[in-house]
Amino acid sequence: MLAASITMSGAASTHIIMVGLTTLEAATGTGPGAAGTASTGGSVTDLSLFDTITHSGPIGVASFALLILFSAVSWAIIVHKFFFLRRAAVETERFLVAFWDAKRLDQMYQQSESYRRSPLAQLFKSGYIELARLKKRSGDEEGLAGDIENVERALRRSQNSETTSLESLTSFLATVGSTSPFIGLFGTVWGIMKAFHDIGRMGSANLATVAPGISEALIATAAGLAAAIPAVIAYNFFLARIRILQSEMESFSSDFLNIVKRHFFK
Repeated sequence: MLAASITMSGAASTHIIMVGLTTLEAATGTGPGAAGTASTGGSVTDLSLFDTITHSGPIGVASFALLILFSAVSWAIIVHKFFFLRRAAVETERFLVAFWDAKRLDQMYQQSESYRRSPLAQLFKSGYIELARLKKRSGDEEGLAGDIENVERALRRSQNSETTSLESLTSFLATVGSTSPFIGLFGTVWGIMKAFHDIGRMGSANLATVAPGISEALIATAAGLAAAIPAVIAYNFFLARIRILQSEMESFSSDFLNIVKRHFFK
């Protein structure tokens, strides 16, 4: 969906720019058919990137500022989530090794404090705490026969909480990936409109008059794509890693329930 929106907006930007350039070529006589008759006496204005952006006016500057803000926040989230999910995956792998090597659940509960970033460790702690509470309330193991649903609910609540934590901030990447191309498209349309406005205001249709508006339009499109593409790539990458951890949580919940049923719910 995000990649499709970028493709659609990119195609729209290209179409608008081509229409604008075609119209400007007709107005200025600078098209391919008029190459031999175009005047070469006009001067070319050398505009820097900053001058081109500031020339776009308040609306154009606001669009660029919003895209820069989106890009900066996106990169901060990308760096944070990369290390967050990487550590979660590493600690999950270590926790599983320790869990299957442990002889007692209470022993594993003490070790689980060392795996704070592992969602599986948090699942285990929730299930074990609920199991210990049931054992304390019943006073004997035979009285636990009807309370396995409580452990299942504790595991399910913990899994939902860990999934929410893993998915946090990724929605912003999806928002940037889907909206930035359209913000760039807005800047493109505004640049084309301003180019025609400058032609009417100056009464001149030479290249020096229309070039700033066209440059602004192209830069707006590039800025929108520059903000969207990394966000889309990172979103898909993080989503794949999160799905792997979700699958491991579901498998671990089933394994933990089987162990509990076999040893405590007879």
